[in-house]
Amino acid sequence: MEPRAEFQRSSGGQRARPALWLLLAIFGLLLSTLPNLAQTDRAAIVLEIDGAIGPAVSDYLTRGIAHASERDAGLLVVRLDTPGGLDTSMREMIRTILASPVPVATFVHPSGARAASAGTYILYASHVAAMAPGTTLGAATPVQIGGGGLPFGRDQGTDEAKRDNDNPVPDRLTPMERKIIEDAVAYIRGLAELRGRNADWAEKAVREAASLSARPAAEQGVIDFVARDVAELLALAHGRVVTVADRDVTLDTKNLIVEAFEPDWRTQMLQVVTNPNVALILLMIGIYGLIFEFMNPGSLVPGTIGAICLLIGLYAMAVLPVNYAGGGLMLLGVALMIAEAFAPSFGIMGIGGAIAFVLGAMILMDPNVPGFEIAWQVVGAIVITTLAFSLLVVRLAWTSYRRGVVTGREELAGAQGKVTDWRRDEGHVFVHGERWRARSEVPLRKGQSIRVIRVDDLTLEVIPEKAPDAQTN
Repeated sequence: MEPRAEFQRSSGGQRARPALWLLLAIFGLLLSTLPNLAQTDRAAIVLEIDGAIGPAVSDYLTRGIAHASERDAGLLVVRLDTPGGLDTSMREMIRTILASPVPVATFVHPSGARAASAGTYILYASHVAAMAPGTTLGAATPVQIGGGGLPFGRDQGTDEAKRDNDNPVPDRLTPMERKIIEDAVAYIRGLAELRGRNADWAEKAVREAASLSARPAAEQGVIDFVARDVAELLALAHGRVVTVADRDVTLDTKNLIVEAFEPDWRTQMLQVVTNPNVALILLMIGIYGLIFEFMNPGSLVPGTIGAICLLIGLYAMAVLPVNYAGGGLMLLGVALMIAEAFAPSFGIMGIGGAIAFVLGAMILMDPNVPGFEIAWQVVGAIVITTLAFSLLVVRLAWTSYRRGVVTGREELAGAQGKVTDWRRDEGHVFVHGERWRARSEVPLRKGQSIRVIRVDDLTLEVIPEKAPDAQTN
């Protein structure tokens, strides 16, 4: 029995060997493919910036770079189409790009897009700068926040201005304007020197508002290359050496998976709230909500909604380039239009308030900052709504004034009743379901109809209803 058992164990071990060798082969194959899987899992994160540069866009870029760093992405691609925007938000974005642990490629795309004003600075700050055919960049002259008219307060169409075109910085610039322009020139030249791009043209874009299309920009060294789409950008960027966080990095952009990074709800809400038109509407809702709450204490709903809208609107105004003189005029206009409703002045305060509100809206935001203008439709709608509310209150007050008195002592004058008892020149009458003490110069009898002519303390003076000589005083 024992030799037979030994033979069975030996046969079982021989049968198990092929299965073991098969498992080892599969395991080795998996190990050999793991590096390829890790390599194909590398991604190029793509952000879409379409519109004015503002706080929401800056927040979006910051979150995108953080996501790309966590994802260990090979490249962050910013597809850019902007008319410009706020200087503060632009500088925040540039600081974020310069400190990014992931290479950033700014791509002006699609055809017809532009990287004007603030977009030019961002393009210069990026590790890789590319443009699609049919796109433009430039016009990077800074606009003075809070001022009106054309840059530097000069009409560029006058003969005097045309004679000064050869001088990139006109002699008649104010000291503040010189300071702004020189700071912008130094800033963009520093970015150009950092990335090895054309610093002279960058200065020209600031001083003379020069612009370029894609092909000339590549030929003059303003950008790195021209690409039709993101795939071609990745192919052309492969092998380029860029400086990322003070170290040279050779870009490996082959076989990268293109992943879009969509803005989250916080960024989308911030983008909506920081729209000057939305911020203005929120402020008006907040003001009216608090007014209605004060008019009807305890209603809670208008006060709660108004407080929330007012705080959100004030937050938006805090991050936007607001001219506080314009804001003060708008608040004065609203106050006058509301005062017209409570203290009618035959339209003087209402019309004056509407004029103050419109003038305040005109200077609240700098019209030269693209993407942050207040629409005239919004201003007109607010003015019309406020005036309509004031006129409605005035009409109700006038109607109430013309209507007869229906309560109180004054309402008793002219009321009809009947005598319940009478003795000599006084007695009691029944008026409006109540028993009153009354007196009369005319003798009366029980059950006779009477009319009240006046109220003296708690005594009614009455006359007979059908007396031929009955006259009310």
